[in-house]
Amino acid sequence: MPRLTIDTEYLTEQLKALLRIPSPTGYTDTVVRHVAQELERLGLKVELTRRGAISALRQGSRRASARAVVSHLDTLGAQVKRLKENGRLELVPIGHWSARFAEGARCMVFSDAGTYRGTILPLKASGHTYNEEIDTLPVGWGYVELRVDALSRDLTELTKLGIEVGDTVAIDPQPEFLDNGYVVSRHLDNKAGVAVMLAAIKAMEDAGTSTPVDTHWLFTIAEEVGVGAASILTPDIASMIAVDNGTSAPGQNSAEFGVTVAMADQTGPFDYHLTKKLVRLCQDEDIRYQKDVFRYYRSDSASAIEAGHDVRTALITFGVDASHGYERIHVHALRSLAELITAYLTSPVEIERDRNFHAGLKGFTRQPDVEAAQELASDTDPAE
Repeated sequence: MPRLTIDTEYLTEQLKALLRIPSPTGYTDTVVRHVAQELERLGLKVELTRRGAISALRQGSRRASARAVVSHLDTLGAQVKRLKENGRLELVPIGHWSARFAEGARCMVFSDAGTYRGTILPLKASGHTYNEEIDTLPVGWGYVELRVDALSRDLTELTKLGIEVGDTVAIDPQPEFLDNGYVVSRHLDNKAGVAVMLAAIKAMEDAGTSTPVDTHWLFTIAEEVGVGAASILTPDIASMIAVDNGTSAPGQNSAEFGVTVAMADQTGPFDYHLTKKLVRLCQDEDIRYQKDVFRYYRSDSASAIEAGHDVRTALITFGVDASHGYERIHVHALRSLAELITAYLTSPVEIERDRNFHAGLKGFTRQPDVEAAQELASDTDPAE
């Protein structure tokens, strides 16, 4: 079938709305409500786990060997580690990110007394006071503190504010949507992936597209701390595609345009047959793509496999510059991802054996092992 049209205006508006909602891991109720309501508005049946991960079902021609697409709603953030004698807050990170990118960040503290605004500063922030020491201070979470924008000149005043150890700190995204298609913001990992999924759903609903099997649209709430899709999969899901960021840095093959298909991350290779199919769909549908391998990276797929789920997994990504920092992406990649998702979900099921939880050898997949054709022979001079 022809490639579906992706509403990029809807995609970017959803991304803007998602970025406006603070959602560090452990503080995701508000973003869960927003996404669940949007999924219901698009016509999907929505269910939540006890803690708030979302599963939205779009029915296909059959239930067996269902497909899933997953992104995570949670972002990086911080927690209060200690109330300091100088009236400021010591922090620990939520997720893995450098204090280098925390320095200078505007943020919000969520306390039982209400929210407070603040700024994360290095311990030696003023050149007028510390001179060259501001440039020699080490980088690390022990060398920054949160200055609360309230009367908190000492520990006594800080305590009166009602801020406590363990309170969540959300980092402002500070997004910019440029006319040339670039988007610069914190937390594009993985608010952009969520927006891509919503845009793909809208495209399929607008076109009245049917699929050969059920589709489970999954939105997890603790990927940044390693939990991800570990507990949200059901046994009828045979394959799952994770949508997340790909690092477009020196030494990587990712790009801020088109789809970056991950061949492996730190947990090992992704499913051979599912990944090959996604690449073939890119070729057939004329979707720009590139492949990459991520050495210091894990996703929702990793947590699902480690939890013992027998599911084929793949990872498709939008290229991000400066991941877990001030990230930059391009709308071209987001649109390309949505196009690939819709192409995959409408494609025929090729491994019919996957409808069974366990089966015999009949119908089991084959990986090629035929020797590659080469023109050179032992008596041929390559220089000729």
